[in-house]
Amino acid sequence: MASSPKSSKKLTLVSLILMIFTSVYGFNNIPRSFYKMGYAAIPWYILSGITFFIPFAFMMAEFGAAFKNEKGGIYSWMEKSIGPKFAFIGTFMWYVSYIIWMVNVSQGMWIPLSNAIFGKDTTKTWSLLGLSAPQTLAVLGIAWIILVTYLSSKGLDKIKKITSLGGTAVAGLNILLWVGALLILVLNKGQLAEPIVGLASFTQSPNPKFAGNMIAGLAFVVYAIFAYGGIEVASGLVDQTENPEKTLPKGITISAIIITIGYSLGILLVGIFTNWTKVINVEGVHLGNAGYVVMGNLGYQMGLAFGASEAAAVALGQWISRFVGLSMFFALMGAFFTLTYAPLKQMIEGTPSELWPGRLGEVKDGMPTFAMWVQCAIVVVMIALIAIGGDSMAKFFEILVMMTNVGMTLPYMFISIAFAPFKKKTEIHKPFEIFKTYNSALIWTVLVTLTVGFANFFTILEPALAGDMKTTFWSVAGPIFFGIVAVLMYARYEKKIAANKGEKAA
Repeated sequence: MASSPKSSKKLTLVSLILMIFTSVYGFNNIPRSFYKMGYAAIPWYILSGITFFIPFAFMMAEFGAAFKNEKGGIYSWMEKSIGPKFAFIGTFMWYVSYIIWMVNVSQGMWIPLSNAIFGKDTTKTWSLLGLSAPQTLAVLGIAWIILVTYLSSKGLDKIKKITSLGGTAVAGLNILLWVGALLILVLNKGQLAEPIVGLASFTQSPNPKFAGNMIAGLAFVVYAIFAYGGIEVASGLVDQTENPEKTLPKGITISAIIITIGYSLGILLVGIFTNWTKVINVEGVHLGNAGYVVMGNLGYQMGLAFGASEAAAVALGQWISRFVGLSMFFALMGAFFTLTYAPLKQMIEGTPSELWPGRLGEVKDGMPTFAMWVQCAIVVVMIALIAIGGDSMAKFFEILVMMTNVGMTLPYMFISIAFAPFKKKTEIHKPFEIFKTYNSALIWTVLVTLTVGFANFFTILEPALAGDMKTTFWSVAGPIFFGIVAVLMYARYEKKIAANKGEKAA
């Protein structure tokens, strides 16, 4: 029997895995983690994977399968497990962090494109109509967010094509890393560029900032949690997944395992061809360009391993840097298309319509089109203010980023806290269960919540111990501020409901 046009637009298992992979797996996290910690990043990724990501992904799978008919994603899950106020505060804080992400990435994504075209970051020299480089990037960012909003508002089919392209690009990068690193290992007769000196290589970072600093190491867990973040976005698309009871849990489980293994092995592979002291710890290498430096070095070392001349090896390194830039650009495109509509859709479809004034709560053809354009306007205004405002607005945005750093992971605590009450409610039909008993669910709920909580605590504490009280202050102020905004919005909604009941009673 042929599928109907409606069902043909549903996410298949492969489409879902690619969407999750694109939303969660950031290839750049591998070279950046090597830059920060060397091999010592691997145990933290494994620890975070075991205590947070894999059990959290299983929780998402159980929630998604149980609430397959709900369109509100994480809001619906928390609301039905604990209550509407708790659900709204958690969801609102989660959503705000994606607004800041869009402002940031819409301007930063031109750096990989520059690397793809010119082989290096030339964005500092870009100029349109006599505008300065930051203003030019702002104009490009504004044009990009408008284009993405327009295309996304046309429906899921267009987004599937873009995210599939992004997922394929990330897969291509990983194949290049794996094949290239293993080739170099064989050709260099098993010799590693970054030697493994027993257990110490995996417990002591070559980076002076992290070496012997346990609190900085524990704070790195938040970086790992960031790297694993985003699975709740794709798992909220239950209503648009083909045969969700089976497809969603399977897609989430496969993605979670591949991503966890991929990050840890990826960092190990980088050490095959990259010496931390000679390649990373040099002037001009920083967190922003670490990915291009590492992958350019892959090409260079591959050329040398095959016996190419110095010039040919350098050229190969430059072309691989270009490929990395293009792949990263496509990956960011894929993530952008998913994150432009999925968080907003979840929040609007799950929450009571009375929470949203005017047409904000309107969903047309499965998309919150009007709200997407309002979101677009907010992002555009923020980008424009930062570009026009100069240093003062740039500093304001820096503060916003600090405010959302902790705020981005705190909602994971809200979701994990809701899991134990969800398991306790026998009236909720659970067609897919990894955690078979309430006690096992409670143990993993506590473990996941504590992992995120302690990681955030050490992230907040670390700058203060280094004398940077401002970062610590804004990291704490952010969640408090956005939490208060959510409470006030919900209080307004409760007053409105109470007033309506009073009018009906009268």
